[in-house]
Amino acid sequence: TKYGILICGTGIGMSMMANKVKGIRASLVSDLFSAEMTRAHNDANVLCMGARIISEYMAWEFTKVWLSTEHLGGKYAKRVEAMMNYEKNR
Repeated sequence: TKYGILICGTGIGMSMMANKVKGIRASLVSDLFSAEMTRAHNDANVLCMGARIISEYMAWEFTKVWLSTEHLGGKYAKRVEAMMNYEKNR
C-alpha cells in the first residue's frame, strides 16, 4: 500500500484536489482523534494538514498516529468499498 502526506497553508484546497484523483482517499486532519479515525474507519491513503493551522510538533504527532493505525475492516471495509464503487461508477 502506498501513502501520501500533503501539507500546505490550510490543507483544505489540496485535500479537495487530491480527492479528485482516482483511488485517493485524502483526509484533512487537525486533531489526534481524526488522524486515527481517518485510517481506522475510512482507510485514508493521503494525510493532509495545514501548516498555518497546526504546529510542526502536532504535524509529527498526527503523522505518527496516522501511519501506525491500521484499517479496522469489517463494516468499515464496506464503507470504503462503497466509496470506491461510487468513484468508479461516476
